[in-house]
Formats: sequence, C-alpha cells, structure tokens
Amino acid sequence: MSSVLRIALQKSGRLSEDSYQLFKECGIRFDYGTGKLKSVSSNFPAEFLFLRDDDIPGYVEDGVADLGIVGENVSVETGRPVTTVHKLGFSKCRLSIAIPRGTDWTGIQDLQGKNIATSYPNLLGHYLAGQGVKAEIHEISGSVEIAPSIGLAEAVCDIVSSGSTLLSNGLKEVETIFRSEAILIARPELDADKQALVDKLLFRIKSVQAAKNNKYIVLNAPNHALDQITALLPGMKSPTVTPLATEGWSSVHSVLNENEFWENIEAIRAAGAEGILVIPIEKMIY
Repeated sequence: MSSVLRIALQKSGRLSEDSYQLFKECGIRFDYGTGKLKSVSSNFPAEFLFLRDDDIPGYVEDGVADLGIVGENVSVETGRPVTTVHKLGFSKCRLSIAIPRGTDWTGIQDLQGKNIATSYPNLLGHYLAGQGVKAEIHEISGSVEIAPSIGLAEAVCDIVSSGSTLLSNGLKEVETIFRSEAILIARPELDADKQALVDKLLFRIKSVQAAKNNKYIVLNAPNHALDQITALLPGMKSPTVTPLATEGWSSVHSVLNENEFWENIEAIRAAGAEGILVIPIEKMIY
C-alpha cells in the first residue's frame, strides 16, 4: 500500500504529549521534539505535522492533513466540517464560566446584560442563547482570567482542568457549559487506501484504550465457591479455571473492567478468594 496518512498534532503542550504517548503505545515510532514541523514514522505509513491546535481543524478540512488530534472544544468552536472519528479519552477538561470570588451567584441569569471575556465566543454564545441570556461577549486570546481585575468584564469563560489558575486570579467557577476531551478528526471522503490505514490505526488505538480500562486478575479460589466467584469475573469470554496442587482449590484467571474493580474485588474476597494478583494489561484485542 503506497498511501501515507498525514496526521496533524498539536506542536506543544499537554495534548501534544498525550498524543505522542498514544502513538507510542500503538507501536508507531516517529521523531518528536521542540522545533520540529513534521516527522515521518519509521514503521507505519504516516507523516506527522506539528501545528497550533486552533489550526488543526482547518488543515484537516482543506485536505492538508487526513487526520488530526485536537480538543473537542477547539473542533466545535472552529465549526469546521470535519468528521469526529473517535474520542480518545485523554486531555479532559471543561469550559466554564467564572466570576470574582466575592461576587454572589444565583444562576446563569445573573449574566444578563453583563460583559464576559472568552477565547470561545461561539461555544459561549450558543450556550447563552440556549439559556435565554443576552450578554456582551469580548473575544480575547490568552490571559482571559485577568479580564475582571482590569475592568474588561464581570465574568470569564475559559478552559478549566484543575481550577488552580482561576483560584490564583481570584475567580470561582460557577457554571460548566461544555465538557471536552481529545478527539481524532478526519477530512470527509478519504479514499479507500487511506480509509484502510485509518481502520488499522483505530484498531490499535481501541486495543490500547481497552487495555487501560481493564485489569488482568489471577486468584486462588476454593472449589465450592467457584460458581459464585466466576460469576463476578466475566472476562473477555469466560474465566479460565485450572486446578491447583492443593486439593479443593483452583486458580482463576480473568479480566475485570476498571469501573467494576473495587466493588467486585470486595465481593470476590468475601466469597473466599485468596492470593489475588492484579496485573496491568498492555494491549487488549477482542
């Protein structure tokens, strides 16, 4: 196959680092570092372009890149006609409204007629319109949090991860208007060869994600409790049960979803399981 996927990545920042880590876990190698504009993978038919995050949807729309990894907030804000191929589960954040800490807040209607500073005027405008609130939106890029202290606005709307930046600027978060994570986007109508490569890439990404969401469990169980214990460990198809040298006991091997882990482990122990080992999974292929 002679086709090569051109993939746009953010050139710096947390999203850039998380994207690189994802491709590394997918077994795709390429040079990555400050100052690089592009890099070709040594073991997968892909070329990587390192761009500003705001530019990625446009490059994908125009066909300069076939795929891009970008925050969902950026993709929606730019409004470019690109396809969301897959949600990647990292670089999660929220777009929230914040006001000075000493200001009372009773609800979104408090912003009626007020000035709000943001780098996301489209997302904010759409949300306010849906709430029936008319406010003056001031679009600024960077350092949005300073707007109330210099008299530009009574509130801000900005990306929040931990909330520490808001606190350090004397602000409090009062309303979340959008939740975001990294997404893989594609230009419409990829040809058959490139779509086949996208499918291969997605297979790897989903295998990595499945592994992160599950744990491999090995435990010893009394035979009289096997039915009860295996019912709590469905695995990928069913648990593996093998007899131990000690009479009346068996070893049980299975996979358990992270979301069900602690509750099920407590129930498994209560049923008589011993010697429980929990092992991370590197790849998980169905």
